[in-house]
Amino acid sequence: MGRIVMAVLGVLLALYVVFGLVLPALFGLFKLLLVLAFVAFVVVALVTVVGRSK
Repeated sequence: MGRIVMAVLGVLLALYVVFGLVLPALFGLFKLLLVLAFVAFVVVALVTVVGRSK
């Protein structure tokens, strides 16, 4: 009986770690990468436009 209770608690803890800690961190990292990619795109576009205008 004790092994079953500990197994259930282990599964619940693992689910908490995955859905409470890992997934929000991955989504935050993904948003950060999207913002950085957008900034890089704007910089490259500006450099290209300024370079071609001269």
